[in-house]
Amino acid sequence: MSKIPAFLLGAATGAAAAHLLDPDRGASRRSAVAGQAASVARSGAATAQTQAREAAGKAKGAVKSAAPTGGGDLDDVTLARKVETEIFRPADAPKGDVSVDVQDGVVHLRGEVADEAWIDRLASDAANVDGIKGVENRLHEPGTPAP
Repeated sequence: MSKIPAFLLGAATGAAAAHLLDPDRGASRRSAVAGQAASVARSGAATAQTQAREAAGKAKGAVKSAAPTGGGDLDDVTLARKVETEIFRPADAPKGDVSVDVQDGVVHLRGEVADEAWIDRLASDAANVDGIKGVENRLHEPGTPAP
């Protein structure tokens, strides 16, 4: 280290020591510096804690959105809406002719549909919905008695 920077560093250190170790006001100056340092530390800790809470919340949200939804935590009304969404997805599906009800995870399909193909297709699509335990198919063609 050259002489000038070393001299300046020594002079700054000496001035700081004289300022803080002054017999008359040194105690209050040291107390003020300690208070400022504690304030900065508390502020940094609070900021770190806030950022940690935000990161934890984001992580929980990401886990919740990525986790598959199982049928165990879905109620019957929600399952019925899921089944309706799935089976009535095609534009030509017989939406007004079929009643969908779910009880204890079992889908009950009732109503008249145009042909046997729709009866099989609606029951099959309903069975493929996550959380459905079974399908009771009471669909029938026009002119035939309900099962």
